[in-house]
Amino acid sequence: MTKSVLIEKVTEKVEGLTKKQVETIVNTIFDGMKDALARGEKIEIRGFGNFRIKQRNAKMARNPRTGEKVEVPAKKVLHFKLGKPFHDSLNAETVEK
Repeated sequence: MTKSVLIEKVTEKVEGLTKKQVETIVNTIFDGMKDALARGEKIEIRGFGNFRIKQRNAKMARNPRTGEKVEVPAKKVLHFKLGKPFHDSLNAETVEK
């Protein structure tokens, strides 16, 4: 799903809001999430999941083409953990079969 599809779906579900208003709301939510993660805060959306930043340490890796060793610098990565209700709803179809 793309952001534009999300905006379309919300516009269809919520009466009284224009597409432009929904776009502003969605952008505000995403900007707030980006700002919170940049500050190192954890985002918890009950029933959906948790977002947080993890620190990856620097390491030595190998270039698969040449075989030479390459240093990979430390970096921050986004980690998402799926919430149990969302996980259960995704896996409900496989349980029923």
